[in-house]
Formats: sequence, C-alpha cells, structure tokens
Amino acid sequence: MNTIVLSGTARTPNGTKGAAQLRREKRVPCVLYGGENTVHFSIETAALRKLIFTPEVKGAELNIDGRTVKALVKDKQFDPVTDEVIHVDFMEVNDNKPAKATLNIRLVGQPIGVRKGGKMKQGMRRMRVKALPAHLPTVLELDVTGVDVNQTLRVKDLQFENLTLLEKPTDVVLAVRLTKKKEEGAEAAAQGKKK
Repeated sequence: MNTIVLSGTARTPNGTKGAAQLRREKRVPCVLYGGENTVHFSIETAALRKLIFTPEVKGAELNIDGRTVKALVKDKQFDPVTDEVIHVDFMEVNDNKPAKATLNIRLVGQPIGVRKGGKMKQGMRRMRVKALPAHLPTVLELDVTGVDVNQTLRVKDLQFENLTLLEKPTDVVLAVRLTKKKEEGAEAAAQGKKK
C-alpha cells in the first residue's frame, strides 16, 4: 500500500462554526477513529487532494502535532456545488491487524468472448477487502482474457494472495453475453441447417 505523509493540527470539535472557519482558512476538518481516543484535527486542503482525488487506495501517515499514526480514509464529504472536500474521517491502522478497504477493480486484457462478438458487462467496479496494511494493493487487477461468451465471473471465482474478499460470493463481477441480434442470427442459422 502506498502511503502519503500529511501534517495535521489538532482542533477542538466546536461545531459547524469552527468547521466553517477552518474551511475559510483553506483547511479541512478531519476525525481519526480506531485508536485509544478519537482525535479531531485539520489538514490543508491542497495536501489532501493527492489522497482523495485518486482511484487508487493510499494510506496516510498522519503527523498530528508531533504524533505519527498510520491511517486509511474511511469516509469523505464533498461540497455539493464546488466538489471541494469539506470533511474526512480516517481509521487508524495497525501493521499487525487486518484493515478493511474498498478497492477499484482494474480489468486487464480483453475477454475471448468479446473477440468472438460478445458484449462485456461489468457488474462491479469496486470491491471491499480485508488484509494486513502491508498486503493491501492500490487497486485489484483482474485478468479477464479467459472469459468466453455466456460465461460469468463471480466473487467466489476470484482469488487474491493475502486478501479476503468481503462481498457476497454470488455477486457478479463480469459477464460476457451475445447481443440479441447476434443471438437471433445464430438461431436463424441453426434453424436453416435443420432444414
């Protein structure tokens, strides 16, 4: 797991007025959960962009008033008009305890079924996983070259080293199907051969 070093400043949780003041100062109010105590702090808006606006999962090494903590982004809130980050929740992680994360799925290769005229439909673009922080990848790479026409790839069909998948085993990740026109054409050709 890639990590980004961020410097934070402790703050007292004093409601929406305090949060609004921080935002005017180009800082984002944040909360760190999962440790001995819940920590309220703020980070510069510009520094958070590298962590928030990326499809890859990255860890954060938070330096809050001299105390260094490893964490993952648990939740983030955006302004509905400007898309600026207005709040971030972090979850403290321990190198010896499994952490949960939601990873983007990156497809590698072109399914053999698509080369035969099938249409690929991706049912999942993100997947929840659990692993030790050292084993968390930035994305889940999935080789789909072997998926043929009328084949479905489900969560139970996937295996990743040192990762536990937290989705339902029957959830469809990817399927390759013939389009209706091609199905009708294949049926017509089959009936023509019978005659």
